[in-house]
Amino acid sequence: MSSHPLDPLLKPRSIALVGASDKPDSPGFILADMVINSTYTGDIYPVNPRCESINGLTCYPTLESLPNAVDHVVLALSNLQLESALQAAIHQGAKAVTIYSSGILDEDTHPPLLARLTSMARDAGIAICGANGMGFYNVHDDLHVGIFPKSANIQKGGISYIAQSGSAFTALCHNGCRLGFNLCVSSGNEMSTTVADYMDWSLEQSDTKVIGLFLEAVRDPEAFVAALQKALNQDIPVVILKIGKSPLSAEMALTHTGAVAGNHAAFEALYRRYGVIPVDDFDEMAAVLMLLQNNYVSHPGALATIQESGGFRELVADIAHEQDVEFAEIGDSTKDRIQTFLDPGLKAENPLDIWGTHDNFENRFLSCITHLMEDPKVAGGVFFSNFRDGYFLSEAIYRVVQAVAEKTGKPIALGNCYSDLSHDNLCRRGYQQGIPIIDGIRETLLAFKHLFAYQTFKKISKPSPANPGWSSHWIENWRKKLAEQAIVSESEALPMLADFGVTTPAQVPVNDNSSLLDAAKKLNFPLVLKTAEAGIQHKSDAGGVMADIRSERELLEHYCDLSQRLGPSALLTEMVDKGTEVGLGIINDPQFGPMIMVAAGGIFIEFISDRAVALCPVSAEEADELLATLEIDKLLSGVRGSAPGNRQALIEMIVKLSWLAFELRDVVGEIDINPVIVNEHSAIAADALVITRCNSPDLFT
Repeated sequence: MSSHPLDPLLKPRSIALVGASDKPDSPGFILADMVINSTYTGDIYPVNPRCESINGLTCYPTLESLPNAVDHVVLALSNLQLESALQAAIHQGAKAVTIYSSGILDEDTHPPLLARLTSMARDAGIAICGANGMGFYNVHDDLHVGIFPKSANIQKGGISYIAQSGSAFTALCHNGCRLGFNLCVSSGNEMSTTVADYMDWSLEQSDTKVIGLFLEAVRDPEAFVAALQKALNQDIPVVILKIGKSPLSAEMALTHTGAVAGNHAAFEALYRRYGVIPVDDFDEMAAVLMLLQNNYVSHPGALATIQESGGFRELVADIAHEQDVEFAEIGDSTKDRIQTFLDPGLKAENPLDIWGTHDNFENRFLSCITHLMEDPKVAGGVFFSNFRDGYFLSEAIYRVVQAVAEKTGKPIALGNCYSDLSHDNLCRRGYQQGIPIIDGIRETLLAFKHLFAYQTFKKISKPSPANPGWSSHWIENWRKKLAEQAIVSESEALPMLADFGVTTPAQVPVNDNSSLLDAAKKLNFPLVLKTAEAGIQHKSDAGGVMADIRSERELLEHYCDLSQRLGPSALLTEMVDKGTEVGLGIINDPQFGPMIMVAAGGIFIEFISDRAVALCPVSAEEADELLATLEIDKLLSGVRGSAPGNRQALIEMIVKLSWLAFELRDVVGEIDINPVIVNEHSAIAADALVITRCNSPDLFT
């Protein structure tokens, strides 16, 4: 295999430990102990002018005194010593450096130390882990470059875990024995090496099965997207715990890392495009990683669960309903086979209550669960109980589940209904034999939901969005128009949408009674009168919309009122037939580009959390999928006697709008189309506002 640019950092041929120490419990002592007393096969050079030897190795006073150049220099030093030490490492020819200190000085010059260090590293073209991090563990090669004692329980496996927080780094790799890692990284401030770089390196390692990220911010969006695409191409799932969703959390991330946390909606769109598995906390992440590290073969169907208690079965059913987890509908023949082995009073069904009496229970369990898991509609299974070391029932169930897993090849786990259990030995055995043991009903169910969703995502063919083939001259014409103004109001925004194939109502601008009556003659009653005064972005809130006007007298009365309150500039449009109101929006994210939002429209857009987002452009298939995730999609089918909406017309509008945003991404900041009225005949953009990139306050936060 060819070398990777991060090899000198993550699997160096030689390493110098500057700040290594023989003082017990000091960071330098911990670092030296972990690196020297390991099976790492590279050359190791402790560096400390106050020590002659450390752990049996000669200790050198300076980097300049080393007998050979080294790939990697670790700087376990204070902030005051960093600048000169990094200069020495660069001069010595190092290709990589690890820095633990923050890089922040109390009394500093301009530019500050961290900026100076970053500039030095980039000019020299060296990879840096840190600053303000806890180093990394190349578990595969037994190279643990950290200054806190590593856990004795770190298992070798297929998880590459990259965390932008030191505590998040230790949360997974310093605890438990159910996750197996090939790489753990505390990336810190990512001076010259980002999450995307570590991902790319991991994707070049043959033992990587899944990537887990604790993410505060993305510092290299282009490389990050490329890494997600590479993972997707290689069928390596990516699990992300992204913080900074709330305004307070985003502000904390900014002050902590100095990087922008980003618009979370953009991350949702990114996840949708690349099949990323988003999780909300460490327990959920660990549960998902426990399943994905086993590299299961995909099977069609849904979940089967087994419980040794009727109460547990009902609790599992309740939580599955809450989390929208589907149970497999097993066939009658499966039920008949299972029923043969159940005690009287128990019913063959899914979820399955399996406990009756002690009589030959292990063999009965084995037969029942084997038949259940062999059902063609079952994709995976969980036995829910409370598993603890040395308990005869836990041991028996474990043996049964292991045998069923080997026979069927389908993922099956042991799920605990309670987490305060003594089960380390059982968990260690489960890891070694590929049987996940997961604490918590909710976490277990969510892990299988994510597993099945990822496998489904991989199966579905995703055609590339078809370019509508608009004239480049046409696009350039609108690009020039938009570049000349900050806000494009409805009177010009709707004609722009119409030029790109979006259906809009007929409209005429007016500014006095005469132009109003002339406009009315060109249109058909009923009409809608709207203010077109500059600066009024949300016309309904200002009382600037009068609908269902059916005569000239009524029109003049409304116009008189509108002129007196808001001003004479107005827009007269034909009224659109009633239908389902949908909101469409574009926001041009500064990191990941334009994305489209589909939501419940009209007055509900700000009050009902029913929206989905995707990166632009989207295909018709993606637009259909977006709609299908929304509650408002049910209204498009027609409810309580109302006619169904023209869903296909809405899909076509979504596709066209996404291409418009993509083609004009250099000038369009945001687009708000609300409402789009979807009736049985068509989908019509009834109102629109465009904000260019020079004045984009983010409408959809």
